Amino acid sequence: MSLPPSGQQFSIAHGALRAVVVEVGGGIREFRVGERDVLEPYAVDAMSDGGRGAALIPWPNRLADGMYRFDGVEHQLPLTEPAQRTAIHGLLRWRPWRATDLRQDEVTMRTTLHPRKGYPFHLDIAIRYALSDAGLTVTTSATNLGDTAAPYGCGHHPYLSPGDGPIDAATLQFDAATRIVTDPDRQLPIGTEPVAGSPFDFSSPRRLDDLTIDHPFTDLSRDADGHAWVRLRGTDQATAELWLDDSYQVLQLFTGDTLAPAHRRTGLAAEPMTCPPNAFRSGDQLIRLTPGGSVTTRWGARLTRP
Repeated sequence: MSLPPSGQQFSIAHGALRAVVVEVGGGIREFRVGERDVLEPYAVDAMSDGGRGAALIPWPNRLADGMYRFDGVEHQLPLTEPAQRTAIHGLLRWRPWRATDLRQDEVTMRTTLHPRKGYPFHLDIAIRYALSDAGLTVTTSATNLGDTAAPYGCGHHPYLSPGDGPIDAATLQFDAATRIVTDPDRQLPIGTEPVAGSPFDFSSPRRLDDLTIDHPFTDLSRDADGHAWVRLRGTDQATAELWLDDSYQVLQLFTGDTLAPAHRRTGLAAEPMTCPPNAFRSGDQLIRLTPGGSVTTRWGARLTRP
């Protein structure tokens, strides 16, 4: 019997919580509480579309012309969006990962990013997915195995589920002071603007209606634990919530308007990112991993009901 397009499936559970993590890309295919999705899933017989559930490593979002300079050396990566002349979402979305620690309520996925043209650096990557009474926690660790420093950024691409129906009728709440403005053709940063008073001000919960969002936000409001939150309440009054720790300074929100019709506006992508788009070129919040150095980042999700 052939494997699904996303490869081996690794199911974990804790009480009513269920999640499925996949071999291809080391991503998460579904996370639900009982019969209610927290993260919008994709079918076991389908490929991940729109980055659904993927890990975005070693850079999230877009890189202009696939070209960057690091420590005085110029590097050229393949263009994964040829029409826009950009390279998007890193190098590991379609690579097989291996499960190194599968337990009832957690699994760790691991891969090695070997040196290659355009990214001649050597990284060990591990992502731990764990379920508990607090919900889902995703911990990503990267270690530089090479002899030279390496540029690094990390992101993830979950979609919060509104339950039944499109996101238009759902209520969104998140609190960010700054929107990173991007050009409409290539979606690369061209400046910033305040969020307060703009159409993207969801510091107080309100319906999404037909608003289109595909923007990075920063200067995120955080709680006492250093967590920033995104909350999407469906018409069933259940709220899918996502938090990101302070290693993630940027949050990309995407209402899915450009996806295939069957998946358009059916979930809200809430993408934790350690750096903004084009960071390999701009250096903005880019992580410099020294030889033997490591970095760990965390985000999570849960479902709350009234």
